[in-house]
Amino acid sequence: MIELDAATVLLQWAVGGLAFTWVTTRRRLLGIGYGWLMRSVFIAMAAGSIAAGLAVETVVVREVASAGVVIAASVALVVSVIRRKAGVSGAHELASARHERVATMLRTPEPVAESVRQTPESATGSEFPPVLDVVAPLVGVIGLVAGGWADARTAGAGTHLLSVARVVVGAAFLGSVTDAMLLGHWYLVQPGLPRAPLFELNAWVARIWPLEVALLLLPTGMFSVFSGRIDDGYGGMLGWFWIACAITTIALCIVTNAALKERSYSAVMAATGLLYLAILTAFGTDLVARAVLAS
Repeated sequence: MIELDAATVLLQWAVGGLAFTWVTTRRRLLGIGYGWLMRSVFIAMAAGSIAAGLAVETVVVREVASAGVVIAASVALVVSVIRRKAGVSGAHELASARHERVATMLRTPEPVAESVRQTPESATGSEFPPVLDVVAPLVGVIGLVAGGWADARTAGAGTHLLSVARVVVGAAFLGSVTDAMLLGHWYLVQPGLPRAPLFELNAWVARIWPLEVALLLLPTGMFSVFSGRIDDGYGGMLGWFWIACAITTIALCIVTNAALKERSYSAVMAATGLLYLAILTAFGTDLVARAVLAS
């Protein structure tokens, strides 16, 4: 069984969020400001992890890794600010393609404007390299392993490995659903953005869900709560709450996917609202179970 502590949870959230930031930004479709927003949010969370670890129970490797996450993500943020004038290549190509399609439909004789045709590199130099967004999550995984290992309450190797697996998979689960919700809001800033990035993040939440649930059911897991071997302190109510959260999370993923297939722009906002709910149920799925199992 594992203990639930703020330092590990915040590092999970930061590492998962930064990892799926790269999943989205690597396609170079979103405006440069999206990366600024995401890196800033998760840098703050990683810094909070360091503060919580130093204040409550220090795990040296985890705290050092958290500092590495802050530094690596900050470097990526600074580089993206320095190279902001180059924009993003995918967005330039999309704008050019749409301009040409409209011109063709209208049979406009004028060529596409040179400013639209220009790639970011030809206009203002090299754009931000997405690979920089990979460094922070890779460093963070080291801290997650250390945090999961330290949180194991028994000396058995199997229990330690299960603890680590729950922490790492939980990071991916929480990070993907958080990024999906934040990305949904970005469509207000960049209305012409294709829905493919949001489809992708929602799909990742659905793919990770079975592994997340399975790891929390493995012994000693939520089956022990259902059977009464582990007392949740509320007469079994938290066990039922966990089941409701787990089922509702995957149901929301399915409904979100269906909403995104609607043609109207309001469908994106509906999907974002559904992802708001998914964050609550996903956190209930991960954190409630781990808190109960630590009791």
